[in-house]
Formats: sequence, structure tokens, C-alpha cells
Amino acid sequence: MRRTKILATLGPATDNPKVLDNVLKAGVNVVRINFSHNVRKDHIKRVKAVRDWANKNNTYIGILFDLQGPKVRITSFIDDKIYLNSGDKFALDANLDENSGNQESVGITYKKLPQEVSIGKELLLDDGRIVIKVEKINQAKIICKVIQGGTLSSRKGINLRGGGLSLNALTKKDEEDIAIAAKINPDYIALSFVASGDDVRYGKKLLKKFNCDAEIISKIERTEALKEEVIKDIIKESAGIMVARGDLGVEIGDAQLPAQQKRLIKLARSNDIVVITATQMLESMIENPTPTRAEIFDVANAVLDGTDTVMLSAETAMGKFPINAVKVMAEVCLEAEKDPIVKISHHRLHEDFKYIDEAISMSTMYVANHLRVKAVAALTHTGKTPMWMSRMSSNIPIYAMSDNIKTLNKVTLYRGVYPCSMGKNYTNDDWDQVNKKVIKTLIKNKVVDKMDLVVLTKGMYKNKPGGTNVMKIIRVGEDNY
Repeated sequence: MRRTKILATLGPATDNPKVLDNVLKAGVNVVRINFSHNVRKDHIKRVKAVRDWANKNNTYIGILFDLQGPKVRITSFIDDKIYLNSGDKFALDANLDENSGNQESVGITYKKLPQEVSIGKELLLDDGRIVIKVEKINQAKIICKVIQGGTLSSRKGINLRGGGLSLNALTKKDEEDIAIAAKINPDYIALSFVASGDDVRYGKKLLKKFNCDAEIISKIERTEALKEEVIKDIIKESAGIMVARGDLGVEIGDAQLPAQQKRLIKLARSNDIVVITATQMLESMIENPTPTRAEIFDVANAVLDGTDTVMLSAETAMGKFPINAVKVMAEVCLEAEKDPIVKISHHRLHEDFKYIDEAISMSTMYVANHLRVKAVAALTHTGKTPMWMSRMSSNIPIYAMSDNIKTLNKVTLYRGVYPCSMGKNYTNDDWDQVNKKVIKTLIKNKVVDKMDLVVLTKGMYKNKPGGTNVMKIIRVGEDNY
């Protein structure tokens, strides 16, 4: 079974029901709804289609809403696009009308930009494809020289090399989108351009305001977020982080990305949160049915580094081969997971544990890795126990067994964890009967067979979140469950 999860972005390319059916069957665990594109009614339709599919196929697909955040953009050109040559003079004008861009200048969405840049700074347009250098600032107009030219079309992004813009992570649009999200009930909400733990805390406050119980994934795409004390605070406040390599690479330079990716994955796993690796993983498959070998290496390296989830963006949202893209990613993950390095863990061997359920989780995985166990079954209400278990590298499947639909959807993002419904009100049964029900469920799902070993974890106090305090080793087929 594939342990690394696949997060696929939905869009026009997946709106055909047959395509969506095949994309999900190809191996998608979580879908991403990108609020930077399309209209809200499209997003609502897509979420409904995915949930209907999951119900029909008796499975679980997580839903992640990705907020646009304070993306700094140019406005529009009269003729939609222009071509800039190296050496040209070009201005970003905060006072220019929305649709009046031309060969000499274009408007900007962030009106404070002229006050936050200085002469000599480089601005990167369209994910760094075009580079301009600030030569003069004339009140609301930033006059630049083109260092690296190319075709520039309307509404492309602007980044300041090295970061430093004083942007709030959540905009008025984001707040409106959270209000919509609360009605649709996603499992995760991704905050864009997070620069501090305060951004995450404010995001939680907004979620609470709208009675939205989604968990926050913080997208790491600003230079400021990489500072040691800052990233630790962000991680402490987040359910997970996304290594958003597009804007992050533009700000810090692509050459620094590999080391930062490895660092962020390691930090997330060591602090017991989820980590997603994203952006351009199979970019060439937007137009081509097969990836480049470099892209295959990129996906495989993320798996070997220990990422929970790998993400597809435009490849599935608007690409010509969305089904192929998911199939390729699934195959690469499976092959990378055969490497012995991903089955070895020294996670927290020399650390003390703070919580009883944490100690049970670590003990369970130690036993499972050394006893030829076929599966781990974690009875869970919140998903915390299987999350802790999944931080230890292993090739043993962890089944999050719950009657909480929210938890079953949430664990779709955890590496090596698989949702498994225990049905409603199973905690009303005697605990010995619950043990039997767990084994029967695993047998029914063809996970285990007679004489296989299963490690079961549960709490003696039913319906108490965080109450896991029992680990039991069961041999399938024996009566003394």
C-alpha cells in the first residue's frame, strides 16, 4: 500500500464527472480547492461531487481549501499582454487605472508597494520569469529597468527578492472565503504567505468566529517565515505546513530551496505535524502525458525526505493529462517507499514523553517495527494517536479506526495512516466486543488474515479525547481478544 498521500487540485480539467471519477480512482487522498481561481459556486460544486463520489465508493477523501492570501499582483494590460526586453524601462504605478497597462507601465494591487521598496531592490514578476530592478521611486510610481525580459500578461504576481513586505496573511477576501468554507465544512484550510505565528493565531480566531472546525495548514512561502524562532512558532500553532516552493523559491532563490525543503520536512515531523511538499512537482505534465526524469527524482526525493503528502496543482486543475499525472505520482511514491531508508526510524528514541497517549503511540510503533506485525489499529476520536504513530518511519499500515467522520477525513493527509470506519456508537459495546469488532473489520477489508499479529491501541475511558492508555497485541484467530 502507498503510504505517501496525494493532494490533487481540482479545476476545469476535472469538472467532467468521468474525469473526476478516474482521477480519484487513480489514487487521490485529499483534494485542494484553490480560492485564487474560479468562482465560489464552482468550488461548492466540486466539493459536493467529491463527497458524493466518496460516499458512493465507501471511502474517505479529505478536503483542503487554499485561501488566496495577500498575493501582490500587477493589474491588467489594455491588450492583455506585452513583451519586455532586457534594458527596457518599465514602471509599476499604484495610481494607474485597473485596465490601463501598456508597454511603459502597469497598475499594482498593493498600493503600499512604492513605500516598501528601495532603489537597487529587485522585483520578480510572474514567478521570477521576469526580473526588474528599482531605479527611481516617484511617489506612487516605481520606475525600473528590465534585467530579465519576456512576455508579461495581466494579473501576474510580484515578489520582492529577499522578502520584507508588510502584508497581512489574511485579506478581506480570505475572511469572506472562510465564511463560505464554514458552510461547506472542509477538513483543512491553508493560509497563504504566513509570516509569523500571529498570522496562524488570527486565522484560528476567524475560523472560530464563523464556527468552522477545519484545521490550519500554514503555507511557507515568505523569507520571514524561515527564521528559526518564527518557523517554530508557526509549527506550534499549525496542524501542518506546506512547503510552497513557488513563491518561496522566488523570494529566497531556487538554489536554496532543496536545503530548505529538507529542513522544513524534518522540523514538521519532529514536531508531530503534517507536511505537504508542493509546486511544480510534475509541471511538464500540464502539456505532456509523461514527466521528465528530473520531476520523477523530485517527487521521489520528497518521499525519501519523509513528506506526508505530495501535491499536484495545475497538473490536475487545468492540465491535459490529469489522470496520468496522479497515476505517475502514485507509482513514483510506491517505488521510492521501497527504499530501506524510509522504513527506519530513530524518532524520539532519546526523548521523554509528555502525554500517556503519546507514550503509547511511540511504544506501539517500536513493537510493530520489531515484531513482524501486519497492521496497527488505533481507536481514535481526534486522530492524534495515529498522527504520533505516523511520525515514526515504518512499512506497517496504521488504521485510524473511528466513528468520527471528521477524523476519518482528516487522517487522509497523514503518511502511512488509513481511515477505517467503526460505525456509529461502537463505544457503547463492551471493550472485549470492541476488540473483536476491530479484528472483524480488518478481516472484512482484507487487511489481515488468520494468525497475523495486530497491535491495537485504545483508551479505557470511552469517548475521552486524548485518553489512549492501552496497547494490546492480538493474534488473529485466537479467541482471547
